Amino acid sequence: MPEGDAREGSTASPRTASVAFYDDLAATYDRLYPDWDTAIDQQAEALDAALRQRLGGGPHLVLDCAVGIGTQALGLGRRGYRTAGTDISKGALRRARAEAGRRGLRLPLAAADMRHLPFVEDSFDAVVCVDAFAHLLSVADATHALREMARVVRPGGAVLVSVRDYEVARRDRLPGTLPQVSRGASDQTIAVQVWDWHADGCTYDLTHIVLVSEGHGWAVTTRTATLRAFVRDELLAAARSAGLTEVEWRVPAATGFFQPLLVGRSPGRGAGVGVATKDVREAGIEPARPKAPGPKPGASA
Repeated sequence: MPEGDAREGSTASPRTASVAFYDDLAATYDRLYPDWDTAIDQQAEALDAALRQRLGGGPHLVLDCAVGIGTQALGLGRRGYRTAGTDISKGALRRARAEAGRRGLRLPLAAADMRHLPFVEDSFDAVVCVDAFAHLLSVADATHALREMARVVRPGGAVLVSVRDYEVARRDRLPGTLPQVSRGASDQTIAVQVWDWHADGCTYDLTHIVLVSEGHGWAVTTRTATLRAFVRDELLAAARSAGLTEVEWRVPAATGFFQPLLVGRSPGRGAGVGVATKDVREAGIEPARPKAPGPKPGASA
């Protein structure tokens, strides 16, 4: 998951603190879910429907950008998709690789920032990026990342990005999230986020507090990061500036996904500005073959 510089025009390298945040969290990330396996299946079902609506029948070749420990890639893999993943956290990638192996799934992985994807143009049918854009601290960096996603997707392919719904949170400068409780066989985990807003009203310092029951007490872990609360109009404009077409927001009530989804179509070769440093074949999968775009949303198949 990338983290940019707070300056509007920056495309700075990810900060060490952001990488450390997810390296440290990787071993226990699944415990933030009440039931991680159920979440894997539910999210894959919603993403599958969104991808098929954009691309037509599948399954397809999908890049999970900011793959984390594999929540989305694993679920899509179970549904027959060929998937690859990138992330800046090597700890998260190790966990994702282990989880894929445990499930008998093939999941090529590469360490990469979403603003500099290591694949040639037109390599995938689609790119999926879930709950990671808040780590890009400027609209310029978000646009750059979306342009890279468009670059590696075949002409007519899909880009799906989800973000936390920040509309009310940013307007009212909410102080954080309600506690989330997850119960295991012999313990329970409570996670809460505290948000300290910057003067710009767009970015905030996150304090992520996790308590795990331990005997008669609790083990407490605290991690910190700086995030940007993107609102929908900002990312809609960024997607259009990046060259994506047919861009729209889809709300959870319509998709069944846990966050709003920004969906767009790639215009094809030349949309991106990044330089490909590694062919997709080196990641162990074949490039996508160009094919006609699927029907527009709401059109008859």
